[in-house]
Amino acid sequence: MRIPVPRPRSLAGQLFAMQAVLIAVVVAGYALFTYLSDRSQAEEAASRQASAVARSVADSPSVREAIGTADPTARLQPYALRIMHDTEVDFVTIMNPAGIRWTHPDEKQIGLHFRGNTARALRGETFTETYTGTLGPSVRAVAPVEGDDGRVVGLVSAGIKVEAITKRVQDQVTALFGVATGALALGAVGTYVVNARLRRHTHGMNAAELSRMHDYHQAALHAVREGLLMLDGQYRVALINDGGRELLGVSEEVVGRSVADLGLPAPLTGALLSSEPRVDEVHLTADRVVAVNTSPVSGGERRGTVVTLRDVTELQSLMGELDSERGFTQALRSQAHEAANRLHTVVSLIELGRAEEAVDFATAELELAQALTDQVVAAVSEPVLAALLLGKTAQANERGVELVVSRGSGLDDGLLPKSLPARDLVTILGNLIDNAVDAAQGSVRARVTVTACTGHRAEGGGELVLRVADTGAGVDPALAEQVFERGFSTKPSGPGGRGLGLALVRQAVHRHDGTLSVAEAEGGGAEFVVRLPLRTAVAAVPVSGGGE
Repeated sequence: MRIPVPRPRSLAGQLFAMQAVLIAVVVAGYALFTYLSDRSQAEEAASRQASAVARSVADSPSVREAIGTADPTARLQPYALRIMHDTEVDFVTIMNPAGIRWTHPDEKQIGLHFRGNTARALRGETFTETYTGTLGPSVRAVAPVEGDDGRVVGLVSAGIKVEAITKRVQDQVTALFGVATGALALGAVGTYVVNARLRRHTHGMNAAELSRMHDYHQAALHAVREGLLMLDGQYRVALINDGGRELLGVSEEVVGRSVADLGLPAPLTGALLSSEPRVDEVHLTADRVVAVNTSPVSGGERRGTVVTLRDVTELQSLMGELDSERGFTQALRSQAHEAANRLHTVVSLIELGRAEEAVDFATAELELAQALTDQVVAAVSEPVLAALLLGKTAQANERGVELVVSRGSGLDDGLLPKSLPARDLVTILGNLIDNAVDAAQGSVRARVTVTACTGHRAEGGGELVLRVADTGAGVDPALAEQVFERGFSTKPSGPGGRGLGLALVRQAVHRHDGTLSVAEAEGGGAEFVVRLPLRTAVAAVPVSGGGE
């Protein structure tokens, strides 16, 4: 049979037990201190009372007068009993200097010797002591009765039994214990209520379990690559993990700071400050594309927001490349259709016996296609950009837009450093061409002119210059900065949304410490210029004015 192992007491239970013991110890200690203090004070008060009574009786003229009679007991005994009754002392004993009693509460003790010390009183001194006499232990005072000549003619002893003193203290301590018991019970009830609430908040877990959960919590926060951000009800950062710091681009301590003070892009800040939940909303930071999900934490009132951040930078780049590949595929499909038509034309000419005309027609088409390829490759021999330009040219032609590479272009293969990956160039140039084709489509002599070359920077060193000009409506100078923000677009929104292409371009340019600007093109429309510093020295090729 398996013996169940008792589960450690929960944290709330431990706190309750500790507080109950603490209250009990405090109350018991206070009661003991009060008992000892009260007893000491009661004995001191009894000594003062007994001394005052003894001194008053010794100074009474009637007592001195009675001592001088033949039978002092007859007059002193009633007087002593009356004094006992009026002053609430347990005995008043009047005796001669030899200690023989003239009065006593127990008349059988009259005439017998007084039990106690009298030497100091015989010397004329009043003193107090605790002594066990015929009535038991008592606090007593002994005072001398002096005659007219100053001689001691008698002694007076007044006292209170220790038993009576103890009873007084016990009555006080009993009342104190009653109050203490009530306080302990009230404290225990209050402690139980507080700890019951704590037990609900800790789900009944003990300290070891909470510590283990905290360790798991910290390990999980730092292990996941996704960003996690927790905001309180005032939109201050309550918690952020390593992934969140990396995705938001913050390195300093941000816990306790408002989201509005983190220096994030305005659209992202607005999403984090929104009271409405966000689901997979794409936003741009300085270097990354992140998908943001927010969920408010509420329990009758707003307590905060939980934000998860997912890095989709590579995914967005791959989607851009996929869009380019789709464009290439559509261009190839169109070219295959055109090639089939031309092939049918050549076959038909041969069947009609016009072989020479068939050869001339095929040669002319081949020369036209080869001329386009030679023009692009001659200007831009870098393979990735050349392939991009050829595909975009065919794609633009399908949409009725002429895409040309200017004569001022010149970019040899192997010229670009490894610090400038081809993927970023595809993102920059591909998005600029797509936007230019969209803008030029439908215009008179719809054309997009691309220039790719190198040049010298004003501060020294080489730079890659990319110019994309179109014959569209152009960009309003007042919107020159706004066009690069995510979500801004002058075109109708499609299924995938608008306003992300130029934002991605600016992000890629910023990542390589470059510049991006827009101005009016020479022939009308807009001209976007990208300048990217080259980390290695290159032979600069003068930038042409942008003509064919």
